[in-house]
Amino acid sequence: MRTGVTLPRDLPTADVLPFARRADELGFDSLWVIEDLGFRGGFAQAAAVLAVTQRIHVGLGIAPAAARNPAFAAMEAATLADLFPGRFTVGFGHGVPFWMRQVGAWGASPLTSFTEHVTAVRRLLHGETVTLDGRYVHLDGVRLETPPAHPPAVAAGVRGPRSLAVSGAHLDATLLAEPVTPEYARLAREQIGTPAVEGHRLIGYELAAVDDDLARARAAVRPGLVWVGLPDAAAHVAPSAYAEELRALHAQCADAEEFTRRMPDAWVEDLTLVGPAERVRARIAELRAAGLDEVVLFPVGEDRLGALESLATALPDGGR
Repeated sequence: MRTGVTLPRDLPTADVLPFARRADELGFDSLWVIEDLGFRGGFAQAAAVLAVTQRIHVGLGIAPAAARNPAFAAMEAATLADLFPGRFTVGFGHGVPFWMRQVGAWGASPLTSFTEHVTAVRRLLHGETVTLDGRYVHLDGVRLETPPAHPPAVAAGVRGPRSLAVSGAHLDATLLAEPVTPEYARLAREQIGTPAVEGHRLIGYELAAVDDDLARARAAVRPGLVWVGLPDAAAHVAPSAYAEELRALHAQCADAEEFTRRMPDAWVEDLTLVGPAERVRARIAELRAAGLDEVVLFPVGEDRLGALESLATALPDGGR
């Protein structure tokens, strides 16, 4: 069971490399960089943090597949895999529909587009010569001149059942956005099915706050739950016993602030990892039993470097 941490998308630029170095020093198994429209590029971030760290595994979680030509995406991933063998995972997803429409990259069939892109990238990374005249991807005898000796894992950042099935059928790992409850992890495992790639990993992002004061920890993560009542989060909460109540509460509230304020403490504790270090470790163990291979903690609050230090106390060795 690996425990990682995300590099916040809005972390001040001056803090990016110190954050990465400190995550490495503290003993986190992985560091996941985020590519959201208007913030920082995923491959550039991954390259920078790989260069300044010694052992931590770096994941790109995630890049929108349709935003890049798969041949050039494979070249970027192969470069990092060659320079930092065994330390890089590349993740792709559909992209946020609103953002993808903004850049003219949301097709009529996002699932077809995603499938064509990710399968082409993985085949190229594994040294194949790829010819594909698909609906969205068109490659004519393309290959990497020097495929990486150790191809990076290709992960799908997806949530719907058909996309999860594609991940299980073609890719090395699946990355679930936050929140991931044990019920959602078990359902995702079922929808992934029997993976075609041996060792397929299931990874989950989790909003987290480690604090001996449970009430203070809950208050820290509440702002990050504003979206769980929206349709995009339906898959995350559908397996929960309180799914209908959550949707009803969201419908009653005038805005997201009211929704998160009125959300019962028990829901917050179920949708996040909060409280003293031993409580968070117990929750990680519960998620592992439900099918996650890796839990990636999402730091919250104004002081992200301070949050990183507190999250490290929930690692098996309590941080280094």
